[in-house]
Amino acid sequence: KVVKILSAADILNAKRQGKIAIIYGFQNAAMVETDARKVDVFADRGVRIIQLTYNGLNQLGGGALVPGDVGLTPFGHEVVDRLNARRVIVDLSHSGRAICLDAARYSKQPACITHTGCRTVADSPRNKTDEELRLVAERGGYVGIYFMPFIAPGRAFSSEDVANHIDHAIQVCGEDHVGIGTDHGVTSLGDMAAVRKHYADMVNDRRRQGISAPGEDPDLLPFGTDLIGPGQFRTMIATLRKRGYATARIEKIMGLNFQRYAQTVWGG
Repeated sequence: KVVKILSAADILNAKRQGKIAIIYGFQNAAMVETDARKVDVFADRGVRIIQLTYNGLNQLGGGALVPGDVGLTPFGHEVVDRLNARRVIVDLSHSGRAICLDAARYSKQPACITHTGCRTVADSPRNKTDEELRLVAERGGYVGIYFMPFIAPGRAFSSEDVANHIDHAIQVCGEDHVGIGTDHGVTSLGDMAAVRKHYADMVNDRRRQGISAPGEDPDLLPFGTDLIGPGQFRTMIATLRKRGYATARIEKIMGLNFQRYAQTVWGG
């Protein structure tokens, strides 16, 4: 029922076969330790996306919550070189502003931000500035807008809030470079008391680890009020249609832009 993705063609093949396509990726590059050649170990096993940092500091540079905005280190440049050589996507989600700009400029392959929001729309360190969004797009990259509480801090959010960020991202990046990058998704809810306890426990644990971003609230569920289950994508499409988005633009946002971007980095 599932297939591992190694190239852009594999995504299309999975769709034709009615299978679920799985892309292996990391949300931190700390596991390369001090040897950029370790990228090869993961690439050889099918990893196709590696995020340079999580929220904190690692040997490549600074994440979104690091004071002082630490840019791409000399070792970080080595890792980006290896990612480019192995045609692994350079993911700048969770990164600080400086490392995002540094890596987007340095990478020979277009980089991406798989899951983020727009800081102009909602001021959160997990959201990207227009400068970051624009540079990634100008260099041929991809920006995925997430279904996460950072798009509307302090309250429940909906597909309308996601659409606000998509609207802005398209203004900054153009419609060929913006899509969906949900982060996590919710397939079903069940016992709401258990769901609320699960997410509260998760947020509190992340706070204890020092990796929780501002806007993560143990009393606030981290998914959209109308973005639950497989139908959430149909809901998102309907919301964009109400805003006057043409079918061709919606198709780009819902997958074609990422497919084109993946083809650029991974090949067929």
